[in-house]
Order: sequence, then structure tokens, then C-alpha cells
Amino acid sequence: MSTHFATDPTATGAAVFPARPEWLTLSAAFADEVPIIADRDDLLVTVAPGAGGGAPACFYPARALIEVDGDRLGVDPATVDPANLSDRTRYAPAWGALTHECGHAKHTVWEPPDGAPPGVVAAAMLLEEPRMEAAQVRRRPDDRHWLRACVKGIVAADLHLFADPATAPRMTPAHAAHTAALLLGRADGGVLTPAEVAPVARVVEDVLGAEVLGRLRAVWRTALRTADDDGETMLDLGRQWCEILGTDPKTPADPGAAPDPSGTPDPSGTPGTGTPNAPDPSPLADAIASVLNGVAATVAREKAPEDPAAVAAAEKADEDAADQKAQKTARRVFAAGGPRPVRTRIAGTRPPTSEERIAARVLARALDTAGIRERVAVKSTSEVPPGRLRMRGVRAAEAQRAAGAVVTAEPFTRTTRTPVTVPPLRVGVACDVSGSMGWARAHVASAAWILANAARHTTVPAQTASVIFGHHVRPLTRPGKPPAEVTEFCSNDNWEDIPVALDALDGALGLSRPGAARLVVIVSDGDFRYQPRTDGQRTLDRLRASGCAVLWLTTSTHDSPLAGATVHVLTDPATTARAIGHAATAALRATR
Repeated sequence: MSTHFATDPTATGAAVFPARPEWLTLSAAFADEVPIIADRDDLLVTVAPGAGGGAPACFYPARALIEVDGDRLGVDPATVDPANLSDRTRYAPAWGALTHECGHAKHTVWEPPDGAPPGVVAAAMLLEEPRMEAAQVRRRPDDRHWLRACVKGIVAADLHLFADPATAPRMTPAHAAHTAALLLGRADGGVLTPAEVAPVARVVEDVLGAEVLGRLRAVWRTALRTADDDGETMLDLGRQWCEILGTDPKTPADPGAAPDPSGTPDPSGTPGTGTPNAPDPSPLADAIASVLNGVAATVAREKAPEDPAAVAAAEKADEDAADQKAQKTARRVFAAGGPRPVRTRIAGTRPPTSEERIAARVLARALDTAGIRERVAVKSTSEVPPGRLRMRGVRAAEAQRAAGAVVTAEPFTRTTRTPVTVPPLRVGVACDVSGSMGWARAHVASAAWILANAARHTTVPAQTASVIFGHHVRPLTRPGKPPAEVTEFCSNDNWEDIPVALDALDGALGLSRPGAARLVVIVSDGDFRYQPRTDGQRTLDRLRASGCAVLWLTTSTHDSPLAGATVHVLTDPATTARAIGHAATAALRATR
């Protein structure tokens, strides 16, 4: 029988009072969290030294009471804040024990009838342990971490593993079956893993044999699929358990607390050297201890479930910090023109050609067409015109009048079409000016001028900006200021500061903020050093996560774009402006 589930309706709990005030405060704090975990609002919680009846925690169904042993808390109770999910890691086994008992309170709703054979009831309650935890994990997946955290204390108490060497599990069928249900059953229920319980599985199979173990596994797997209130099935499974093991269903045996009721001698039992007449630990006990210690060590390394509110707050703080950094970078690049050293140089300006002027007009018309939105048709009904008369509605109104009822029929229907607001467009272009990017100089300079002037001619609210990046980041075109002339630049740097370039475009155009069609175009071969590549990938991931489209233009399939970008290989560098225009048009259409 479980040591932490009191089926005796007269049981009153094991907590000893009066306790120190901090224990009363902690009990109230635990009780505040229980309704969410157990989906019940009638449960009482007591956390105090000595509570739990010898187990880490205990549930008393007749009193709707959960007790948690304060001696196993492991921290100062005055410092515990269970409302903070991050704080629960400090006392994970105690919180897991509370979660386990909440699982009983929610899912162990069947009761053995009066007169049921004690051995059958004991077997059914044994199978209830993995069944209940599996049901709790299905309902609340995050509770798996806490249930794993308490496995060592709960199972060790049920098996009397560390309490007394004389009652520790021995190499007998009853002890092996008891252990299999508690550990292998939890693995099949999804709380533990098969690899974690493998040492116990091998010893149990040696004791029981593969055929008997297979039959027992079929029983507990059926229990895992049994409904919370199906006590009849659980008792039937308990009978099957007794039949498989050949135990007397009328004998209220607890294999973990006493020698095997079958009287089968333990082949591993030899007199111990430390305690008179005490047996040495059996291979089964050693395997159980190894599994429980291994699970505890694994849980200590695992990341605990996080508070969604805390995660959201941290993400917002990170986003705010990144946004402020981007805006600061944009001011430094676009307002001041970047640092003044001779590297990453602007070569000068020239008047645009007639072909570039025509290309800007063509792109503006393409953006206008992409920005056209069909009006949304909305049908409505009314009692009076205008609208189309529906005879079914007329007859319904006449019937209502004849019956003396309030007329609710609306026989006239009409369709109104509402215009859809055109979203603004934001496009940023960043061009690599390292020594290998000489092919891009003239084409990107032309494309930047075309894009900026197309934004001036289009009816779609659009803003564009373009930068070059090498040792430094310098602007080619600025948001809201279409240049009169084409700005040309050099390409002889040996560094690629792409993270600053992306931050500058983001801060100037708001590429990471929703509410617009957003596109960033990167023209580069991707041959970056480690640090700018790592930082650039992080910045690019942030833009993509916010919904900004990323186009990467290059001239070779052997180049190394950052991960996540849509790569377009230019067979003719002279089509750079056309590729950027097509991408901007596609971004605008995608917001429909």
C-alpha cells in the first residue's frame, strides 16, 4: 500500500502543531497554488516538520488535506515564494511531492468498495501510482519535471528503501513486481524514460522471468489507459496482478514493508557485516538506488518550467533593449554619416541616367499595383429599404404580425463594400563593401537611387534607406529624403560590420516593428569573419522573428549567406535593381 495516500477515512494527518509562524505562512502560500495544479478549490495544505506520515507528502481524501514534510524542504521556509515559478527549483523534490498529491486529488477519484479483498485493493492502489501520474502529465505536461523531481523520495518511501535494511527490496517476486509497477510503470506512463529504468528492468526480469514480467506490464499498461473514476477496472486489474504473482488476494501484504509473503527465500540475502542479522543490500535494492539517484541527478541538470509571464517580460525587455540599440545606431549612421576615418569611403555622386529615372517610375507603378486592395463585401439585413427584398423575410414578418409577436424579420438585404487600408512599405538595403564585392558597386548605387525615388512617386506610403558596410557603416540614401544624385562608393575593406548595418536600417525604418510590409535586402557574398557573422545572424534572426522578410543577393551558389534569408543568385549583376523591386512588390502583396 502507498505510504502517501491515506485510504483510511478516519486518518487525521500526521502534522504536529503548534509550528513556527513561517510554516503556517508557507502552508497558506502552497494552498494558494494548489487549485491550479489539482483543478480543485477545496483542498487544504499543511507544510510542517514531521508532516506526511513518514513520506515526503501525503494526501488524505476524506479531509481534502495534503501534507508536505517540512523536514524535506531543504531551504528556509521564510524565503520560499511558490508563486514564483523560478523559485520552485530550490525545493524541487518538495514541490514535486505536492504536485504528486495534487495528482491524486484530481485523478484518484475511485474508492474501493467495502468488503473488497485487501490484497486486490493493495495491488490496485499500487497500479494507481503510475496511472495517476500519467493522467496528470497528460493534463499538465509541465508537471512532468516536478514529478520526476520527487520520484526518489516518493518511490524510496513506498519501497522502504532507505528506512531499514531489513525492509529494503529483496530478490523475490513480490518485491520485484512492486518495483516494476512503480518504476517501469512510470516509464511507460511518460514520467521516466526507458533508459533511466533499464538497470531495474534487467534485475526485475532476472527475478520474474520475461513471461511473467510481460504479463505484469500488460496489466499496468491497461491501468495507464483506465479512466479516473473506473474503480471496477482498477480492482479487476488488481485481481489479475494477484493471480499472475500467485499471491492471496485476501492477504493485505505490502512487499515494501515486510518480507515476501510467499515465504520465498531471497537468494541474495546474506548476513550483513555492519548490523547483526541484517541482510546485505540486494542487487534489486542497488539497482533501485542507482536509478533513483540517476533520475535525481538528471532533474538537477534539467531546466525547470518557466513562468510564461516572466518569460514574456524578459523577452519584452530584450526587445526594448534591442530596439533602443537599433535607434541609437541609426542616429549615429544616418544623422552623422558614420565615423570619419578614411575606411568605408563614399566615392562621390553623379546625376542619374535616363534609364534610372524610367526604372524608378516603373517600380513606383508596380508598387501602386501591388498596393491595390479589393474592397471587402459585407452583407447586412434591415426592416426597410434600400436593399434587395427577400420573400421569405416578408412571409416571416407577416406571420409574426398575425401572431401578435414582435416583428424581428428583416426582409431587405444589401451589400456594402469597404475599402481596405493599404499598409505602408519599409525597405532597407545593405551592401557589403569588402574587397570581393567590387562587382556590386555600380549596380547597388543605381538600385539604391531607383528604390528611393520610386518611393517618392508611389501612392503607397513607403520609406527606404540604404547603407554600405565594411569597417564602418555609411548611408547611401536616407529615410524620407530621396536623393537628387546617385551616391557611389568604394569596395576595398577587409571587414564586414553587418550587425551594425542591420541595426541602423532597423532603427531608421522600424523593420522589427509590425504594422507595415517590411523587407531588408543584403547584397554580399557572405564571406564574413566569425564575430560579425555570429552577431549578424542574431540580428537577422530577430528581424525575421518579427515578420520582416529578408532577401540575400549574390552571384554564386558557392557563397555563404546567413541562415534564414531568401537567397537570389544574380546571373546578371545589372538586374540588381529589378530583383530588389520584385522583392519589394512581393512583400507588399504578402500583407493582403
